[in-house]
Amino acid sequence: MMVPVRCFTCGNVVGEHWEEFDERANEGDEDPEKVLDELGVDRYCCRRMLVSHKDLVDIVSPYQ
Repeated sequence: MMVPVRCFTCGNVVGEHWEEFDERANEGDEDPEKVLDELGVDRYCCRRMLVSHKDLVDIVSPYQ
């Protein structure tokens, strides 16, 4: 499945944070909000993009 490259709303590049965000959020030990804070993703639209895309990847990926 395609990983997000740019935020749909503002156009900021978010793809560079995707792998680390996905790994750390999948571990379950860290809150996705805390991970995004540490990665420096501070715009609401970019945070929403990453979190919502992660939820979709988890649901859709078993069917690939």
